[in-house]
Amino acid sequence: MEIIRTVEWMKQSSRTAEAAGRVIGFVPTMGALHEGHLSLIRAAKQQCSPVAVSIFVNPKQFGVGEDFEKYPRAFEADRAQLENLGVDYLFAPDAPAIYPPEFRSAVRVEGLSEKWEGRARPGHFQGVTTIVLKLFEIVRPRFAYFGRKDAQQARIIRQMVSDLNLDCEIVVCPIVHEADGLAMSSRNAYLSAAERRAATILHRALAAMRGEIERGARACAPLLETFRAAIASEPLAKLDYVEIVDADSFEPLQFLRNDCLVLVAARFGATRLIDNMLVRILPKDGERREECIISL
Repeated sequence: MEIIRTVEWMKQSSRTAEAAGRVIGFVPTMGALHEGHLSLIRAAKQQCSPVAVSIFVNPKQFGVGEDFEKYPRAFEADRAQLENLGVDYLFAPDAPAIYPPEFRSAVRVEGLSEKWEGRARPGHFQGVTTIVLKLFEIVRPRFAYFGRKDAQQARIIRQMVSDLNLDCEIVVCPIVHEADGLAMSSRNAYLSAAERRAATILHRALAAMRGEIERGARACAPLLETFRAAIASEPLAKLDYVEIVDADSFEPLQFLRNDCLVLVAARFGATRLIDNMLVRILPKDGERREECIISL
């Protein structure tokens, strides 16, 4: 595995791969790698060669008072995992290489960036889209891989790629959970033992909603009450929001239809976690019956 620290070196490596007719796959990360990240890399390796992974803790996606300074950094452990997976390029620039003193630009996807996580974390998605566009221009991937846990982020990046006619296909991969159901996240490391146990309520509350949907529930308000009641049973959980939205527009729904997402954010102590559930309501065999597909 080649460790690349400079923008020009990464660009030259990409140009060389392109000239040889190779298909570049890319997984952007902020490091502190877990099985969720590794699943994206495995997916990339099935489709692409070479595969590049970036590690860059992006200051522009952290708001005032957020955890930029304490965000987990474990470069050597990350490097070893990437080498074991057979990654070709590890792009690990420092901040001045990405944001030199004269840097003045920003990328914003209007409409989608102001909702839910965008409302809770002003400026967050502008920081995300700015760094992702820069990384795409540097690495020049044909395919880029993101996890569905950050569903709103993935939708915004897809919109940016479409709007700007970027020659990159976004692949969104399933959420990876711990054995007890907690969605994998680098921020799980912040949780105390008690908070870690309490955080599993997110998955259990989503599973309770899933059960009701599978039994035929389609009205969103009662489903959301089921979730809130489950969360209220856990004293250490402080719900930020829960909503059922259209998976394309991210607008709230009154009834389940087509592709929808249950979006969740909650705090456990000082740690804020997100999760979601994808629900697809599809016509079955052209009849008036429905087929329900749910992905936790």
